[in-house]
Amino acid sequence: MRTLILSLSLLLSVMTTNAAVKVDRIDPTNWFVGMKNPSLQLMVYGEGIRSAEVTTDYAGVKVDSIVRLDSPNYLLVYLNLEGAQPGEMTLNFKDGKSTKKVKYQLKAREKRGEERMGFTNADVLYMLMPDRFADGDPKNNDIKGLNAYKTDRTQPSLRHGGDLEGIRQHLDYFTKLGVTALWFTPVLENNSPDNNGQSTYHGYATTDYYRVDPRFGTNEEYRRLCDEAHSKGLKVVMDMIFNHCGFEHPWVSDMPSKDWLNTPEWLAARQDKTKPEVNDKYLQTSYKLTPVVDPYASDVDLRETVDGWFVPTMPDLNQRNPHVITYLIQNSEWWIETVGIDGIRMDTYPYADATAMAKWMKTLDEEYPNFNVVGETWVTEPAYTAAWQKDSKVAKENSYLKTVMDFSFFDKVNMAKKEDTDDWWNGYNRLYNNFVYDYLYPNPSSVMAFIENHDTDRFLGKGKDSTALKQALALLLTVNRTPQLYYGTEILMNGTKEVTDGNVRKDFPGGFAGDSKNAFTGAGMTKAENAMFTWLSRLLHWRQGNDVVIKGSQKQFIPYKGVYVVARQYNGKNVMTVINGTKKPATLAVNRYAEVIGAAKSAKDVLTDSTVNLAADVQLQPRQVLVLEF
Repeated sequence: MRTLILSLSLLLSVMTTNAAVKVDRIDPTNWFVGMKNPSLQLMVYGEGIRSAEVTTDYAGVKVDSIVRLDSPNYLLVYLNLEGAQPGEMTLNFKDGKSTKKVKYQLKAREKRGEERMGFTNADVLYMLMPDRFADGDPKNNDIKGLNAYKTDRTQPSLRHGGDLEGIRQHLDYFTKLGVTALWFTPVLENNSPDNNGQSTYHGYATTDYYRVDPRFGTNEEYRRLCDEAHSKGLKVVMDMIFNHCGFEHPWVSDMPSKDWLNTPEWLAARQDKTKPEVNDKYLQTSYKLTPVVDPYASDVDLRETVDGWFVPTMPDLNQRNPHVITYLIQNSEWWIETVGIDGIRMDTYPYADATAMAKWMKTLDEEYPNFNVVGETWVTEPAYTAAWQKDSKVAKENSYLKTVMDFSFFDKVNMAKKEDTDDWWNGYNRLYNNFVYDYLYPNPSSVMAFIENHDTDRFLGKGKDSTALKQALALLLTVNRTPQLYYGTEILMNGTKEVTDGNVRKDFPGGFAGDSKNAFTGAGMTKAENAMFTWLSRLLHWRQGNDVVIKGSQKQFIPYKGVYVVARQYNGKNVMTVINGTKKPATLAVNRYAEVIGAAKSAKDVLTDSTVNLAADVQLQPRQVLVLEF
């Protein structure tokens, strides 16, 4: 019997040794030679691949190290590409007597990193959700092989069928409007099943970092869209999420290492291993971002913010694991090189590990010094936001993040629209006080301001009154900021989140078959909707290349008798935004603004193309706004 057991053991050993090496996937799917950092991490996935040895005889490529993770199905291979030329490299994976040869493409870069030009304050970003904008290819609405989902435009939280092709077909709409950059919510694969009327149409639950969601199109179609956008003078900003991924990502069912995710212990305690069933081991983020910068923060508060999961269906990635952050850094570089994006918007920025995110930004800045990234920093205090901007004077460590989002501006302008501007705090005093704290920012012009986005109520709420909207937009587009618009504002799209986020993410009229209205052509639109488009388009085209607004100094005046004035000055030219922040007639007392007006006797109101007499006080209608150029 003992002899039989030994024989069986020996046979099993031989079978194991001679088993075929499996390589199912390698991330990144290809790479580029000539990067300033010659190091390349390959994440190799295949059953039992952990024990394999890896070699290559490709000229200029050296295997620096191999990292064997906890899972037997992952292997990290670190290569040094110093001196490598473009071509097809052969990687040899050997386990015992079995060897698998895998071809891996090394490509030439299309341009140097310094030539990648990001968005700046000269741009106006137009944010849209691909699923809700236009359905250019109905054939990709129902893709076989994905987890169960439904395309149903009657349900606000299910997929509606918009795609990249729909955006590409309407690029001329954006140039007609006058915006210069397009920010799409995430386009990568979100292979999560529908759940109780909810879906991941929004794109914030990535399940494949190297694949466009097939319901939006293909990687090649994404590249085509970027190329055609560039040919029309439009930049493309890619939305990314490093804080978390989607629950259906392979990293959840087969975790590469025990510390690949933050607080993963609750996963093992689930009854149903296929579902995110919450139990007493689950750690939910508090959504409170202050502990990240609070000098007195407790450990428990900071851990809840950074290590807690955003929601149970979005696993929290551990960026403190050096292999995790390397994977994510390379992914962002791969998309820059592969499709030619002009910027990145990073979701939930402070929820991720600050030190690791600073490493990411520093790496990108070294490789692409003229590129730009904006981070979502959702706290309405300027001091908080300023701490996240590159070279901040108030931060504990440099974030290297060039652009931050001005939630203070958003918050204050949405309060001001409901109030009369008084002599102290209300109305446009709130905006005045927002800009007072610009001394905290190393670069105020690289702060992104907005009046609404996909996570907030529409500025119009449930109404259609454009009076306060025009004031907010005129201010947004003339102050020392990088402005961002939300799709549909130009045609008075409204809605609130009180029932569902889907009500502030409605379909763009004309983007889908059977629509009774078509905002692309104006057909079926109301007179007010078309007029709003014309008004905003005039202002946007005037702003393009306008050095007074882009490069000029800024001077603001404390609201006086309900009137708020912000002036921009450059090379002897002036722009003065005048807002009556009350529901009553008001007067612009020109003598009070003599330091800007000087000897000018008249000015052109950009918004109406009319002449305004500056030789006498200017009478303002209730809630009137002027953008004066002289």
